[in-house]
Amino acid sequence: MRTTICDLDRQYEPLLRWGCDALIWADGRYAPCQGCFRCWTAHPAECFMKDELRRICRVVGQADTLTIITENLYGGYSPAVKNVLDRSIGLSTPLSAYRGGQMHHTLRYGRHDLLRVMVYGEITQGERDAFSCLVERNALNYGYENYQIVFLRHPDELEGLL
Repeated sequence: MRTTICDLDRQYEPLLRWGCDALIWADGRYAPCQGCFRCWTAHPAECFMKDELRRICRVVGQADTLTIITENLYGGYSPAVKNVLDRSIGLSTPLSAYRGGQMHHTLRYGRHDLLRVMVYGEITQGERDAFSCLVERNALNYGYENYQIVFLRHPDELEGLL
């Protein structure tokens, strides 16, 4: 399954829908994670909040290829994208295991192929370095075998990359 999380305007929908099984619009209208951890314990992989992100853990957890398209914000994801990623914490379990020689939460849905992050907007070299480290760590935490980060000046440069 190929899943895309993006903070772009809806004008990019035709471009994003091609070759994508699930498209999640990080448009800032979802409630933030409450940190209750019920998606870990009481209702595994399901958020108690009854909005469109209720089953985001399953959608992200079952993605063989996860593409994240985000505006750069000081070397990190945009707030709307970060909110969607926070709400997907239930893709792992509260139990721990060693991966990459480090302790990480056990994956609920197993290993995956590719985490691809496409970052647009102005970005300094320091922000590039920070974002690259963030994506590497996210790939390990989410169980992706491979990761790729692409820096773009503007979202219009996505054509041909998806």
